[in-house]
Amino acid sequence: MVSNDWFTRRELGGTGRWCVPRAAGGLGLGVGSRGMWRAGSMSAELGVGCALRAVNERVQQAVARRPRDLPAIQPRLVAVSKTKPADMVIEAYGHGQRTFGENYVQELLEKASNPKILSLCPEIKWHFIGHLQKQNVNKLMAVPNLFMLETVDSVKLADKVNSSWQKKGSPERLKVMVQINTSGEESKHGLPPSETIAVVEHINAKCPSLEFVGLMTIGSFGHDLSQGPNPDFQIEVGSTNVRIGSTIFGERDYSKKPAPDKCAADVKAALEVAQEH
Repeated sequence: MVSNDWFTRRELGGTGRWCVPRAAGGLGLGVGSRGMWRAGSMSAELGVGCALRAVNERVQQAVARRPRDLPAIQPRLVAVSKTKPADMVIEAYGHGQRTFGENYVQELLEKASNPKILSLCPEIKWHFIGHLQKQNVNKLMAVPNLFMLETVDSVKLADKVNSSWQKKGSPERLKVMVQINTSGEESKHGLPPSETIAVVEHINAKCPSLEFVGLMTIGSFGHDLSQGPNPDFQIEVGSTNVRIGSTIFGERDYSKKPAPDKCAADVKAALEVAQEH
């Protein structure tokens, strides 16, 4: 599941989302949200290293609260570095962080191609977490060390990504998640739940260069807390992928945001959840 400050997902996951590992016979559940842990200034006050340690401690505390009948899968932390400079990525990498997420194709391509990152971060893994339009697929496939695309939302997009990754000639399949719009809101991207199985089956049967690893969904943000905790934001229910941004890197300066590449919907207020199989 994922959120700008806190999100968890499953490699089968979503936003304000849920998922369960395939090994458990279903999708795993993941949660995250800005309302869950508002600590955007933590990085500025403590430094990236201290912020990472604090985040990892909170993740482990949530994992410890999981029901014992859930699979004991260690969540992956994805550090969302959008709008942040390469030096901050390198700093986080130096403190042991290996997986990073970006929302915009052009920003990801420039950051991943940065000579300092290529030299100092040889084991880095990039996740693309924004909305992807077909005209930007080839540019995304050119990103060095691209590890996962979390937002496949149509058969046509899956086919385009599969074809482009094949042409790249990578020996490894590209990991992908299928995004589902579980809340039915028009402002959010993703498949209707009723179309999910068909798209997943298509990827497994017709896209040999892709590896389907999970579902991603963005749940409802406007939960009435008087009715109890928002279930979308409870990572201890089984999420295996946690995305955290400004809590690690500090508040974002959107005045320096790169020009839109038409491939990413800004998910400042969105949550995404996913769980690994």
